[in-house]
Amino acid sequence: MIELDGVVRDYGEFRLGPIDLTVGDEVLSVLGPSGCGKTTVLSLIAGIATPDEGRIRLHGEDVTDRPPEDRGTALVFQGGALFPHMTARENVAYAADAGDDGSERAVADRVTSVAELLEIGDVLDRNVTALSGGERQRVALARALAADPDALLLDEPLANLDAPVKRRLGFELRDLFEDLEVPVIYVTHDQQRATTIGDRLAVMRDGRIEQAGDPEAIFERPRSTFVAEFTGGTNVFEADLRERTDDGLVLSWHGERIETPPADVDGQDRITFGIRPEYVTILRESRPTSDRSNVFAAEVVTRIYQGDEYVLTVRPETVPEPVEIRLPTPVYERLSLAGRERVRISLKKGAIHVLE
Repeated sequence: MIELDGVVRDYGEFRLGPIDLTVGDEVLSVLGPSGCGKTTVLSLIAGIATPDEGRIRLHGEDVTDRPPEDRGTALVFQGGALFPHMTARENVAYAADAGDDGSERAVADRVTSVAELLEIGDVLDRNVTALSGGERQRVALARALAADPDALLLDEPLANLDAPVKRRLGFELRDLFEDLEVPVIYVTHDQQRATTIGDRLAVMRDGRIEQAGDPEAIFERPRSTFVAEFTGGTNVFEADLRERTDDGLVLSWHGERIETPPADVDGQDRITFGIRPEYVTILRESRPTSDRSNVFAAEVVTRIYQGDEYVLTVRPETVPEPVEIRLPTPVYERLSLAGRERVRISLKKGAIHVLE
């Protein structure tokens, strides 16, 4: 278990924390824009940097003042940081020698074990400069695992890979991490990789954790406008609070009625609410609307084909704000939307979330 208790690192122009975070034997994906402090968190855990305040514990032991080599952590950087003058085998063996008993047999067995795990046996005797990007990242991970770490820290390890390799390796890493039984922190700015690999997510902004939880909570129930927008283009709007009912809130959105689920809005007259594009539905022309809430006639402004889905921007007739909709391609075709300029949309009440 990794525990950060009130950890602060102040660089003057940038201050991280305070950070309170617990990571069990799971994969925590840390999301956030460049410069928000993601890599600094890894550096503090690994011992590369020292906190100005707070304590860091690994499996119950305080490691705040220990040097990096005495912490039992392995850190994989974005570029892999392999030794370019060595073969893949020599790179992995270097870490195995540091983490094992040092005998030739123990080192060789450890290299073979992690090579099989990451399927790099056929490239072990090649120089790392002759490997593809995907192969180099596998070797970097093998070197990290060869040291038998108590915690694995990954800093954008897939960032420089082509999309097909990134997608395939992302699924493979998820399967690998499930069997490790050590805490893993995976830093990225890629939402898709974060949810593919992570059991939980933490979203960072300006040196602080904005929200942490399981992927469904982060994406479906973001607490702030920043989290909503950063995790996938949520439609975010402002409206006036009209009334509270037993079923939720009634808002006035440019004069139009919007119903939302219950929310704590004490003392607020102006409300920020959001809804993800996939929960804005387009209704069939013949469908009655009596069983639907938040229905608007709208004009299709743009439509973009993205292979597996269409992204539409529509503008309600009575609201001067665009609404983004994402439809799977078969749904788009089933609704016969090609060429249609006017539609009826529904903002699903249960999918609307009130933001801080």
